[in-house]
Amino acid sequence: MTGTATPAHGAAKTVRVRRGVPTRTPHQAAKAGGGRLGGPLAALPWALPAFALVGVLLVYPFFRSVYGSFFEDNGFTSSFTGFDNYARLADDPVFGRSLLNTLMWVAGTLLLPVLVGLLIAVATHRMRFGGIAQLIIVLPFAISAAATAVLWNFMLTSDGAINQVLRGIGLDGWARTWLLEWPHNTLAMIVASTWQATGLNVVLFAIGLRAIPRETVEAAELDGASGWRLFRHITLPGLRAVTVVVVGMAIVNSLKAFDMIWILTKGGPSRSSETLALSMYREAFRLFHVGYGSAIALVLSVIVVASSWTYLRRQMPETGTAKS
Repeated sequence: MTGTATPAHGAAKTVRVRRGVPTRTPHQAAKAGGGRLGGPLAALPWALPAFALVGVLLVYPFFRSVYGSFFEDNGFTSSFTGFDNYARLADDPVFGRSLLNTLMWVAGTLLLPVLVGLLIAVATHRMRFGGIAQLIIVLPFAISAAATAVLWNFMLTSDGAINQVLRGIGLDGWARTWLLEWPHNTLAMIVASTWQATGLNVVLFAIGLRAIPRETVEAAELDGASGWRLFRHITLPGLRAVTVVVVGMAIVNSLKAFDMIWILTKGGPSRSSETLALSMYREAFRLFHVGYGSAIALVLSVIVVASSWTYLRRQMPETGTAKS
C-alpha cells in the first residue's frame, strides 16, 4: 500500500508500507490440502494396484499354503489332519536328503561363485586387458539356467566330454557316471551353476572395486602395503557393501535352486539329488500330496526368511540398535 503524507516542514514525501506475506509450514500445507491431491493419502489410489498384485500373487498363496498344510489334500478331497504333515517330515528320508542337498547348495554357492567371482574381479581389476577377460567370464550369465543345464548335460553324461577328456589323459579311474551317483550329482550341478553365476558376481565386485577411492589405495601402497595386506585392509573393507548384496543373493538363489536340477536329473536317481524346492514341487504337483507339499513349502519359506534376516542383521547391526 502506498500513501502520501505531509511532514511538519511542509515537504511532500512518499511512504511505502510493506505488508506481511503469510507463510505456512509443510505440515500446515499438507493438513490444509487433506481433501485434495496434496493430502497424505493422495498416493493411496496409485499404490492400490501394486498392493492388489502383491496380495494376489504373494500374500494370499502364502497363507493358503499355511492353511493347506494342515490338511490331507489330493486335489479333489481334503480332510483336516492337524500337524500330521509336519510330523511326517521328521520321518521322511527323502525330506532329510532334500534338506542335506539344500545345505550343500548353500555352502557350494557361497564358496564357489562368490569366492571365485571376488578373486577374478580383483585379479583383472588392474590388468591391461582385464575388461575383455571379465566380459568373457560374464558371457555364461547371459545364458538361461535351462540352456546351461542342457549344455552341461552333454558334458556330464557317462560318455560326455568330461569323461572323454579324463580317459584321453589316462585318468580312467576318475571317470564316473556323474549324474547317477550321490553326492557326485549334486556337486556336479553346483559346479555347473558356478560356471553360470560367477559372471554376475564378477560384475558386482568390479563395480565395488571402482568405487574404492584411488587416493586410499595409493596412500596404502606408499605406506608399504601390497599383496595380501592391501587386499585384507583396503580392498575387503571397501567391498563390504557389495559383498553383503552378493552373499545375500547367493543364499536366496541356492535355497530355491530348481530349474537346473530338474533338467539335469529331475531329482534322481531315486530322488537322491532333490532339494527342498524340488521336493515341494514333486509332492504337490506330481504326486498330488498338496497338504504335504504345502508343509515343505512353509519349511522352505521359514528357512529362506530366517537365514536372510539373520545374515542381514549380523551384517548391519546398527539398524537393529537404532530401532531399539
